[in-house]
This record gives sequence, C-alpha cells and structure tokens, in this order.
Amino acid sequence: MPELPEVETICRGITPFLVGNVIEYLIVRQFKLRWPVSDELVIIREKLVLSVRRCAKYLLIELTDGWIIVHFGMSGSIRILPFQKSAQKHDHIDVILSNGTVLRYTDPRRFGAWIWCKELNSLKIIAALGPDPLTDQFDGDYIFRKSRNKKTLIKSWLMDHKVVVGIGNIYASESLFTARISPIRAVGLLTEADAELLVISIKSVLMRSIELGGTTLRNFSQVDGKPGSFVKELQVYGRAGKNCLVCGQKILSRKQGHQRTTFFCPVCQKY
Repeated sequence: MPELPEVETICRGITPFLVGNVIEYLIVRQFKLRWPVSDELVIIREKLVLSVRRCAKYLLIELTDGWIIVHFGMSGSIRILPFQKSAQKHDHIDVILSNGTVLRYTDPRRFGAWIWCKELNSLKIIAALGPDPLTDQFDGDYIFRKSRNKKTLIKSWLMDHKVVVGIGNIYASESLFTARISPIRAVGLLTEADAELLVISIKSVLMRSIELGGTTLRNFSQVDGKPGSFVKELQVYGRAGKNCLVCGQKILSRKQGHQRTTFFCPVCQKY
C-alpha cells in the first residue's frame, strides 16, 4: 500500500502537470472501487486545477468548485502519460488534461477510491484524521500526552490515523528501529525522552523516503514509472531471519494488529 512518502512523491510528481492546467474531462472505465466512483467526476468539463496537495495518504486535487480526493488502497498508482497511450486491463480512470497529457489511475485490486466533495471539512474521512507527522503539531509533547495510560502496543498505536496520519507498516517498523524502541512495548510506557526521540526518528525516516521517491516492494512506482529506492535502505522491514545491520542479531517478525507483520531487532530495540 502506498504510504505517506509514496503519496507525497506522487503529489510532487504530478503537480507540475496539473496546477494551472485544465481538466477537459474524465474517463471512468471501472466505477466499483473501494467505494463507488463519485458520479460528479464523470460530468467534469473544462475545470482549472488550482492546487495539488497531500492529506495523510489522500491526494487532494483542488478545482474551482470542489475537490477530487484520491486514495490508493492496496495497489493503486498514478502515471502521467501521452494522450495517445492505450489503456490496459487495470487502468480504471483517465484524467484528460489540456496540455496533451493524461493522468492515469491503475488499481489491480480496486481497493482505492475517487471521491468528489465541495468542501473538505464536510468529508468525515478527512475531518477525523490526526495530525500529519511532518508538521510542527506532531512533536514529542503531543506523543507523550496522547500516550498516557494507554496499553496499546506502540506500533499499532502509531498506525492509528486518529493519533497520527500516514504512518503505515513499513515506516512504523523502520522508525521504531531507528529510535531503538521495541514495537511490542505498551505505548503508555514511553518516557518523555522516548517520545522526543521517536518523533525525530519518524520525521527523519519519512523525509528520507520522500527524498528517495518512496519504497517499492511490489507495485508502487513514481508517476514516471520508476520505482522508489528507499527499499535499499530498509533496516528491519522484510528482513526477518537476516542479521541486524547494527548488532548482528537475527531480525525477528511477529503478527500484530490486523495481522500486520512487525519486524524488529530484539537486542537493539529495548522493551
């Protein structure tokens, strides 16, 4: 699933092609995604794109009279292509632009979403989100206060979008390793020093991944089709049974909330 760095990479990649240009119309080949594609998208004609931004793992395309909101689900991706490029089996939506290019949405598993809304604040899925981890609002004091008296395991807690948005399985595992904190520790046991270090680690890991175009494990690619190269810097995720790059101990894995696989070093990551 594209996580925060991947969505940020996509956002930055498509902005030069969209902002200031006109969406002439959309072609929807498959309406049955995670939620049905909004009917309003089909009737869009000659709409100027004012901005493109990211909110959590959502991509927000601002038009003159509303917003196109895109979520990539498990396997969604976007590419910028020449207008003449033929669609393939899983190419579900095309956004035809006035500059002669097409923004094409591909989603083999169809767990993504394309939604139209007039006002962002009226959309419950946006209003319910916690702070973005790359903003000043997300700091050590916030983590420490929010975690008091909580028995939830810390990795599962970090992946709760009501606590903080956009930290998925890969980056939760990597950030906890960088902070040397065990993912099987109750979040309520964090000290103030732990919280400060964890925030620094999360921001650092996310920004480094954005610099490298995200992480490609299976199906993520940037808008030009190139894979994200942060995968080369993963220290624990997907490395169960391999030696820790710091201490040499074997990396362990276990299932946690929603059967997500967690990876960690039992020596480097203190309980």
